[in-house]
Amino acid sequence: MTGKITLGPMPYMSVMPAVLVGSNVKGKPNYMTAAWATVASMAPPMVCVAINKVRYTAQGIEENKTFSLNVTSSNQVIETDYCGITSGSNKDKSGVFTSFYGKLGTAPLAQECPVNIECKLFSSVDCGSHLLYIGEVIEIHADENSVTDGKPDIRKINPIVYAQATYFDVGAETGKAFSDGKKFQQ
Repeated sequence: MTGKITLGPMPYMSVMPAVLVGSNVKGKPNYMTAAWATVASMAPPMVCVAINKVRYTAQGIEENKTFSLNVTSSNQVIETDYCGITSGSNKDKSGVFTSFYGKLGTAPLAQECPVNIECKLFSSVDCGSHLLYIGEVIEIHADENSVTDGKPDIRKINPIVYAQATYFDVGAETGKAFSDGKKFQQ
């Protein structure tokens, strides 16, 4: 067994989804890439995303009190990264993806992404450099060919995951949650 070394405090998680955060800013759809997104609550369904306070997309969330999380597919790495390295304050990114609107009418959803999560802003928390936006999930929109048994299918979506400035796709299944642990013997 090897010894542990200390690395110091940092915002580290081994892998994170690379999603596009959509918001209307000054009446135009804008998308930015974020890897700091996750589930916040099961009932009611909520998700959250941490966005640097200086990001242009944050203006749209504050303005409309809505946003979207668009799950990208591994074949969309170029467009996804572009939306992360290009600010909407300097370049109009509304043409990178085809936008459509769902129930809220003010959260742009990227048609080309296999899954879109439409959110109403529930709360925001100032965490220092970033604001944590918590959104109540109003609707999930999914490509028919990305769904199995009424749920998004990770194998069909093949989402982009982010780790240490590198994008990856999802690997092979390694076990069954809430099941395999029952085999543990002590």
